[in-house]
Amino acid sequence: MNAPDPGTRLRVINSVAPIRICDNGGWTDTWFAVHGKVFNIGVYPYVEVQIEVFPRQAQEDRIVLHAENYGERYAVRPEIPGWDRHPLLEAAIEYMHIPEEVALQISIYSEAPAGCSTGTSAAVSVALIGALDSLTPGRLTPHEVADAAHKVETDLLKLQSGIQDQLCSAYGGINFIDMVAYPHAAVSQIHVSNAIWWELERRLVLIYLGKSHSSSAVHEKVIAELEDAGPDCTKLVPLRKTPEMARDAVYAGDFEALGRSMIVNTEAQGELNAALISQDAGQVIDVARENGAIGWKVNGAGGEGGSITLLCGDTSSQKRALIRQIEEANPLFRNIPIYLSRFGLRIWAV
Repeated sequence: MNAPDPGTRLRVINSVAPIRICDNGGWTDTWFAVHGKVFNIGVYPYVEVQIEVFPRQAQEDRIVLHAENYGERYAVRPEIPGWDRHPLLEAAIEYMHIPEEVALQISIYSEAPAGCSTGTSAAVSVALIGALDSLTPGRLTPHEVADAAHKVETDLLKLQSGIQDQLCSAYGGINFIDMVAYPHAAVSQIHVSNAIWWELERRLVLIYLGKSHSSSAVHEKVIAELEDAGPDCTKLVPLRKTPEMARDAVYAGDFEALGRSMIVNTEAQGELNAALISQDAGQVIDVARENGAIGWKVNGAGGEGGSITLLCGDTSSQKRALIRQIEEANPLFRNIPIYLSRFGLRIWAV
């Protein structure tokens, strides 16, 4: 596959979007919950998309996709029905209707492991759709980008997907999401002093459990049970309450209360199905509890693989000791350094 002459390049479009952790209220942002609330935090490492734009005649294939994390570079042909190697990426490209007069080299990269249960796929969709939106007149708002990314997953790919991951990636920062009626939601960003922001950032730890998370029979079973029970299912009640607990705790700078909200939410996940809190997650929680952590939240829907967010206590040395203990407990467990994202989707061209 021959690369086009760099001298013919028209411009380069860049976009980045954060991933999501600590999603209190997850499972209530779904079609079967009908209404719900979610508290979540956008963090780096972010997903990065770069699009090199050329005249159509500059390369044989109109759209070339480079999935850097997989070491794959191949032509994408939206005019041919169906999606091949990376359906999420290819469906997003088709959804955005690339202008016929340009040719594209699209590179996508994420420092977060695939299947980390931190909304990475949503961040990829948001970053890609945001960048592709720059090719046409008019601009989508962050909320509209999130909505488009959600539609790609649910309408085109027919996947189960709540709305919170896309919204967190589009908005960044600390969010309280009120889904009044699926999929319609209002996003209130939580603004706090630098001291609270920096202290929250210092206390948070993201532990990858070493195995990619994917939907499973457990999730299908939970969805079937919740669908049958309807939006007033009693198991959803505590999940709808923990976002408000977390929101109020952050505004007050009360980290003990924030930690309690995370623990209550994780216990509520376990009430949906015990298998949603995996043995590996339980092992991390045990080590965290023994080493002074004040909160833990199994990220995403839960189940095998994925990751867990921990909230540590007052001293940084204790936090570092905790991370060492966890990584020594299992060679697969890995700390992923994170930073709170003051911005959501960012797009610029050069």
